[in-house]
Amino acid sequence: MYSVLYPEKLGNKILCQSNTKRVRDMWHTLWLLREVWMTVGLEKLENYKGIVVKVLLDSGAIGLLMDTKFTKEKRFKLERLKNPLLVQNVDRTINMGGAITYQVECNMFFKGYIKRA
Repeated sequence: MYSVLYPEKLGNKILCQSNTKRVRDMWHTLWLLREVWMTVGLEKLENYKGIVVKVLLDSGAIGLLMDTKFTKEKRFKLERLKNPLLVQNVDRTINMGGAITYQVECNMFFKGYIKRA
């Protein structure tokens, strides 16, 4: 097995010092590919008014998430959850932003595909 980013961790024959520039260039390339944004339409269920927004594809989150400030600015109908959902970071610590306490239902449109979210 060969790791491009950390060859020394897998016992590769190539020394890390002689490979530094290639590793740095590869890391920079992969870092740029970490975020994929796409444009989707969101439709409110209560009045069928739609907006177009840029969304982050595959952020690593388990579900679809929307910022509370964004929902209030765009006047989405918030429904309080009976049981708040604790949010954990990748390192399993509790997120400082607090628990998820509300949900929003809307239709999401992308290139002819519609999903209730």
